[in-house]
Amino acid sequence: MIGDSLLLINARIVGEDKILDPGWMHVTEGVIDELGHGAPPNELFSGLAYHQVDARGQWVVPGFIDMHVHGANGADVMDGTSSAIEKIGQFHIQHGTTGWLPTTLTAPIEALEKSIQASGIAQQTAWRSGSAQVLGVHLEGPFLSPSKMGAQNPVFVQPPNISIMKRLLETVPGLVRKVTLAPEQPGALQLIQFLREEKVIVSIGHTVASYEETIKAFEAGATHATHVFNAMNSIHHREPGAVGACLLSQNVICELIADGHHVHPEVLKLVMRLKGKDGVILITDAIGATGKPDGVYQLGGMNIVVKQGISTLQDSQSLAGSTLTMDEAIRNMMIQVGVTLFEAIQMASLIPARELGLDHRKGVLAVGHDADFVLLDESLLASETYILGRRLYRRS
Repeated sequence: MIGDSLLLINARIVGEDKILDPGWMHVTEGVIDELGHGAPPNELFSGLAYHQVDARGQWVVPGFIDMHVHGANGADVMDGTSSAIEKIGQFHIQHGTTGWLPTTLTAPIEALEKSIQASGIAQQTAWRSGSAQVLGVHLEGPFLSPSKMGAQNPVFVQPPNISIMKRLLETVPGLVRKVTLAPEQPGALQLIQFLREEKVIVSIGHTVASYEETIKAFEAGATHATHVFNAMNSIHHREPGAVGACLLSQNVICELIADGHHVHPEVLKLVMRLKGKDGVILITDAIGATGKPDGVYQLGGMNIVVKQGISTLQDSQSLAGSTLTMDEAIRNMMIQVGVTLFEAIQMASLIPARELGLDHRKGVLAVGHDADFVLLDESLLASETYILGRRLYRRS
């Protein structure tokens, strides 16, 4: 059931184009129907039944949308069960994520189908179980470069194949929203064109593509870059590479893992200067070890080691996903990079909502939009998370 009528008061609301401090917000049947500055007029809601929430001066921001999540709290999308998907969403909602894309790894096609099916079930049940909403599925592979697999298993990599892609798309029609592939692989450009016709976001990643090959992928319909810099050729002064193409292409959205390890903070500043907030999406790339203590874990059948929150492959010390959360990414962007709260919040909410075609109802606190919002304390830690006006998390 959608949350009852709700009146939020004494809030610092990060709105569509300004901050209401103090501000108030009224929600009816899960949708924002009024916002205002100061205190709400008494006569406006007299005689109406509603639940009042006192924000106590905390920040109120749109719910975060994470387009790249593998797991959390010991659960992995590749477990292939709806309970695992729900468990992951239950963890990330504690850090302000209200919507996410369960992200697969390179694996046998049957395993990918199983994870897609599990995500489809969780999409229907997650909200009732106190979990973040499943907004689609992100297939990270299996059409990657064998030489840029990162923490993915090269045994299961395949060349781009439209027939296999059709099979995956038909597993749960409409659920796959984003596909990461290496554009230099034979058949990649044809697959990109097919996916764009199917209205699926095509992201280049895990690639050794040259600058020219990457530009061809963008011309064919790719619009996104998976964890830019990581698992792709970097910039050289005589070969701009995939990174150079991503940074110089205005219509390409770049994912950033803002944990301070995957990309140096000074390089994050460079990306912001070149792309601006409208060209960047904050992601976690979180794995099943997120929220767990340091130790040895599994990712895609390979051993990884988590030490001081940094996850690496046990054999090679290559970075293996992250243990980042979205509220932490926002803090890092503000403290280490110097972006404003307004910019950081939009890169975690409005920009991914826009990329998914959901900005008409998600990603911003505005009249007529879903009441997906987060209360952040002075340290910018999530203290409460609401989806469709219903509180699904409150920090004890």
